Amino acid sequence: MANLTGSDVPDPVPAASVIVLRKGASGVEVLLLRRSAKADYLAEAWVFPGGMVEPEDGENPASLETARVAACRETLEEAGIRLDPAGLVPYSQWCPPPESPKRFLTWFFVAGSASADEVTVDGAEITEHEWVRPADAIAARDEGRITLLPPTWVTLWELGRHATVAEALAAAREASPPFFETHIAFVPRDDDPEKQDVVSMWEGDAGYETSDPHAPGARHRLRMGAPPWRYERTA
Repeated sequence: MANLTGSDVPDPVPAASVIVLRKGASGVEVLLLRRSAKADYLAEAWVFPGGMVEPEDGENPASLETARVAACRETLEEAGIRLDPAGLVPYSQWCPPPESPKRFLTWFFVAGSASADEVTVDGAEITEHEWVRPADAIAARDEGRITLLPPTWVTLWELGRHATVAEALAAAREASPPFFETHIAFVPRDDDPEKQDVVSMWEGDAGYETSDPHAPGARHRLRMGAPPWRYERTA
């Protein structure tokens, strides 16, 4: 894998996404959308509504206010749900590794939605939608039934700790939104050392700065290989 530094690393494009929650029959449910198999980026992945910040969203594409507007616009376009930008709670911000061919600096917001909200997808860029419990989405990925990206997986794992939508929103309001810039490494698989697992590491992991997954110390990483994926956070 190329070691990109300095001017070789493309500037990330501002983007925004919304984690839409509702009260389900058995607890908190989150809205996931399936991207088209024909998409040139993240084909068939299940994602939260979202996309790039556009000029119409605000004068400063890097501002939190502009990101809120973009997140609401994308949620309306992709899912037919109208949200108030002022009601979005900043949840986290994500940036892919320098090696990524496309880099989006994405604000994740969280918002509650009435259970009666009707989701409408365009059938082109987005082909399906599902309200699902976070734990069930993670299980579906482990069973090979859906594709999830690391930011989506980690967010679902965190949301699974909350019993109610109100609790999840309150936790987000009380916390400072964490920033995740991913560094990638590889380790031999436990069941087959000839193959490798991908490890996404974030700030706080002992191996983060050097991309050394074997560095002793604190852990803040997602190990992706044979199911189940393993999230380790001691930092």
